Amino acid sequence: MPRGEIPLDPDGGPLFEFAARLRKLREQAGSPTYRDLARDAHYSIASLSSAAAGRQLPSLAVTLAYVRVCGGDEREWKLIWQRTADACTSACTGQGTSAETGPEDRRSGGAKPPYVGLAAFGEADAGVFFGREKLTGTLVEHLKEKRLLVLFGASGSGKSSVLRAGVLPAFPGVSSLVFTPAPHPLEECAVRLAARAGADPGQVRDGLTAEPPTFHRLVRRILAREQEAGSTADELLVVVDQFEEVFTVCRDPRERERFLAALLHAAQAPDSRTRVAIAVRSDFYTHCTRLPGLVDVLPHAHHPVGPMTVEELRAAIVKPAARSRLTVESALLTSLTADAHGRPGALPLLSHALLETWSRRRGNALTLAGYRAAGGFEGALAQTAEAFHHALGDSGRQAARRLFLRLVALGEGTEDTKRRVPRQELDDGPDTEFVLEQATRARLLTVDGDHVEIAHEALIRCWPRLGDWLEEDRDQERLRRALTEATTLWESLDHDPDILYRGVRLAAAKDLPRQALTTRERAFLDAGESAARQTQRREGRRLRRLRRLVGALVVLLVCAVAAAGFAVQAQSTITRQRNEAVILRAADEAVRLSPSNPSLAVPIALAAYRQAPQSRTRDALLSTLSIASTDPRPTGYTPAVTADGRTLAMADQSEIVLWDLSDPRQLRRLGAIDTREFALNGIEFTPHGDTLVGVGSDHVLRLWDVRDPRRPTLLCKRPTGHTEAVYSLALRHDGRLAATSGYDDVLHLWDITDPARPRRLDSLVGHTANVKPVAFSPDGRTLASGSDDRTIRVWDVTDPRHATPVAVLKGHRHFVDALAYSPDGRTLLSGSDDHTAKLWDISDLPRHRRLSDLVRHADIVAGVAFASHGRTAVTVGVDGGVNVWDVTDPARPAPLAHLTNPRGTVKEVRHLAAHGLFLTVTAHRSVQIWHTELDRALTDVCDRFHGTLTRAQWSRHFPRVDYSPPCPHRT
Repeated sequence: MPRGEIPLDPDGGPLFEFAARLRKLREQAGSPTYRDLARDAHYSIASLSSAAAGRQLPSLAVTLAYVRVCGGDEREWKLIWQRTADACTSACTGQGTSAETGPEDRRSGGAKPPYVGLAAFGEADAGVFFGREKLTGTLVEHLKEKRLLVLFGASGSGKSSVLRAGVLPAFPGVSSLVFTPAPHPLEECAVRLAARAGADPGQVRDGLTAEPPTFHRLVRRILAREQEAGSTADELLVVVDQFEEVFTVCRDPRERERFLAALLHAAQAPDSRTRVAIAVRSDFYTHCTRLPGLVDVLPHAHHPVGPMTVEELRAAIVKPAARSRLTVESALLTSLTADAHGRPGALPLLSHALLETWSRRRGNALTLAGYRAAGGFEGALAQTAEAFHHALGDSGRQAARRLFLRLVALGEGTEDTKRRVPRQELDDGPDTEFVLEQATRARLLTVDGDHVEIAHEALIRCWPRLGDWLEEDRDQERLRRALTEATTLWESLDHDPDILYRGVRLAAAKDLPRQALTTRERAFLDAGESAARQTQRREGRRLRRLRRLVGALVVLLVCAVAAAGFAVQAQSTITRQRNEAVILRAADEAVRLSPSNPSLAVPIALAAYRQAPQSRTRDALLSTLSIASTDPRPTGYTPAVTADGRTLAMADQSEIVLWDLSDPRQLRRLGAIDTREFALNGIEFTPHGDTLVGVGSDHVLRLWDVRDPRRPTLLCKRPTGHTEAVYSLALRHDGRLAATSGYDDVLHLWDITDPARPRRLDSLVGHTANVKPVAFSPDGRTLASGSDDRTIRVWDVTDPRHATPVAVLKGHRHFVDALAYSPDGRTLLSGSDDHTAKLWDISDLPRHRRLSDLVRHADIVAGVAFASHGRTAVTVGVDGGVNVWDVTDPARPAPLAHLTNPRGTVKEVRHLAAHGLFLTVTAHRSVQIWHTELDRALTDVCDRFHGTLTRAQWSRHFPRVDYSPPCPHRT
């Protein structure tokens, strides 16, 4: 006879009711033994019997397994479990439910969380700042020895936190000053120094502008004043956080240089009493090298912030919890470290996920179930932002969109960054106040005195809705940003009428939606319109006087016949030049319109080209056609295309989606692969397209059978052997050999002849820094690899078990980011951080030579590709350019087209052999199909875009140009 269950404790609260319902469900199923239940549920007898014991809440997985074998409704029991978990958390924390208790208080029970979420750690958080002890010690020793520190790190790497919560507390006897540059760094610096020194901010700013030593003298004055008040500090530690703002929001190069000169002089003066620590995002390193004063000290002052090790991540997760007498479930610890390890910019996401998991804790335990309920690693932040947005009404959502767009500094060759905005720049309406309050409560925004900013730039990357807003409103937001600056200047000069917009600028600003503007900005535009009407009336009076004068001079008409002929010719020239300017402006406008309104943008670009067929209108037409060519639009970070160009795979943080590319204009979704447990850094199809190979952030090689793309199946997964992040992979033309590259400076070769049993063959060592792009030659005999050591290495892989180096190609002045072989294998194309792409002759290895440079990008060249016929090459970059080159003679390449992507940075490029097109992926995960041959693109443009320009649209975009629609049969 099976032993009976222990009676339930009627005082067990929500656990009693939960366990009683489980037992009743088992009775309704015929009271099977727990041995029988364990056999069918695949959980131990102890796990299932404990679930109904009423002593603790079982996990959701165990609960659903129990319910499943007893024939219960899993969806109903999932809700029951969630309600019980919430009730248990309420009981364990002793939280109240009074009307005065806010939503955050109701979740936390009034307890202070041990994690700070998106916000940076401050000095007050030093007690819960763990994991960066080694880095903190290194930075403290550096500052004690050298007085100047420039800290570089990716967004989200913890630069601000280590300086505020790590370095500052390590100087207990030193006074400190922490600030961010803002749009006017000299003014911001002057305000902070003047407040401490008891001086006038205007005089301090004038002094800093006139001579850099003013900063040094003010520091001495501040220290003397504080010592008189009883302080023992004899030095000032200045922390300039988010230094990249001197490039993103400061528009005055002279003010930027003066600000830097003041900081450097204060740190380098012989009797210096100042130590300076600057935190700057690593993607602004190139910008820093353009400042003469800073580039001289960088070799001895800079220090990088890399990702945290596994041990450091464990400390950052477990020790703050231990301080608050909390425990971290081992499964949760494993999942968090796996998600965060090796990922740049992961720390704010980790901290926010921990904060949300803490608010869903069970008793004093942080659990994997709470982590998953919060949305996981990146989903927690997006879930918090979506919950905030969902709770707003329609007017509140519109206000939220306007507010968040104002708080983002749009990237110019770099990723978008957060922007610190004065409170007076925002509208004073009730919707704005309510949204600001709710976003601050949700910890998405921070309010510091009279300024508002996004809590962390991770929100820009991880909230899809904000990314969509930026994609849709990018051009309008640039206009709004310029309007805001003009309004501020107008107000500061006591409404000087000379500052008002006129002509084209006023017309462009008037097209902005009125509801998207603040009261101040609307007043500025109204004043501009009023001034324009006054000017128009003055011009009308002047014109009438001229007409009367002409009437008086009619008698001289006969004498002026010859002059009239000249005037007619001059008028014709002026009209032609005016029309050309109008047409070129319309072509540029078409490119800007193409992401949001392709049905209007394409006819405008086509009309501009037919009115003035030249390179600029041709490029605009190709750009517009390409951007508007794909529906639906795939998204993702990492692409792969089959050799025949008919199937596309796009990978992002949660899945790989397979698309049918048979018709690039109308893509069809075929199937998907769930990748939520890992992030993929590179994927490739085997030549026949039947197998997909990928490498992930967890250093694992995976192969999927995609012969039926609607039902892909995992064939196997193998550890790659890389000790650092895996960057990319490449496959040989026969599909039997693969190569992986990583940040451990090593390449690995793999035999994937049997996709279910890949074998590692050899490890290639020679690079002295991160190995990034890899590419096999068309004949499969050589492998090329690019590295952060600024070289390209070519390896002989004829015998992949014993690969040997053949040649080292040198010439790039910065990191090598992209490689591609020409179809005949005689030429290699490389792209680099030095803003160039280079063509190399490798037809007679080991002899090689650089053939030519492709110089047309304004920033990093992130991707390169050849067309299958080998006569055309494409380079793409961070500047958003898609450049097409004629490389028939690689020693003398010629530019064919310069296409523009309004969505910004272009990261990847692939050739679609079946269609003669190119596919690119932007930093915002959008995919475009690019036409590079004008004649081919023009063949069916009118049939593809069913519409033309009405007379009203023509008058708006081609004012005073004779109406000539591009597709007249559709008028």
